Amino acid sequence: MKNVFRIILVALLAGVATQVDAQTASQKIGYTNVDYILSQMPETKVIETEIKTKEAQYQTLIGQKQKDLQDKYANYQKNSATMSEVIRADMEKQMQGLQTNLQEFQQNAVQELQGKQQQLLAPVLEKIDKAIKEVAKENGYTFVLSTDISRELSPVLLYTTEEYNLTDLVFKKMGVTPKPVATTPAAPANKPAASNSTTPKKN
Repeated sequence: MKNVFRIILVALLAGVATQVDAQTASQKIGYTNVDYILSQMPETKVIETEIKTKEAQYQTLIGQKQKDLQDKYANYQKNSATMSEVIRADMEKQMQGLQTNLQEFQQNAVQELQGKQQQLLAPVLEKIDKAIKEVAKENGYTFVLSTDISRELSPVLLYTTEEYNLTDLVFKKMGVTPKPVATTPAAPANKPAASNSTTPKKN
């Protein structure tokens, strides 16, 4: 099934490419990488710091709740043999309540952090979008495609050359100087190279 899907996808892309060649011969097409631009924005660093601070606060509270539950359970195990049925049932109910509260708090914390991050990033993404549109208009580009590869955004550009990359022009429009992307030295031939970098590629 996957092979059939890939064959259909290749055929569709080939058809689109043919149409683009025929219809946009006189048009100008550029590309950029929004993830990379976003990672280089000063505002993004501030947002990351704020989110990490809130996350640390939640982790502290979660740790306290976990300790309360563990202490309650340890006491239950130690003394359950001598407890009456009423006390034992009451402690079990308390532990169940603590467990439910902990799970709900963790879920709410994750949702709150995600919502806050989206809220803070929205104006930054709008700023990037505005800059891309202005650069495209000023430089006569009819289309601007994206090379982003992430869970939220799939690439819409499979191949091109560096001359059509608008990323530097977008940075210039916003007055941002991007930091150079760190490169990892090649691993010895007899050892596989390990890659754990999360920095988006420029193109």
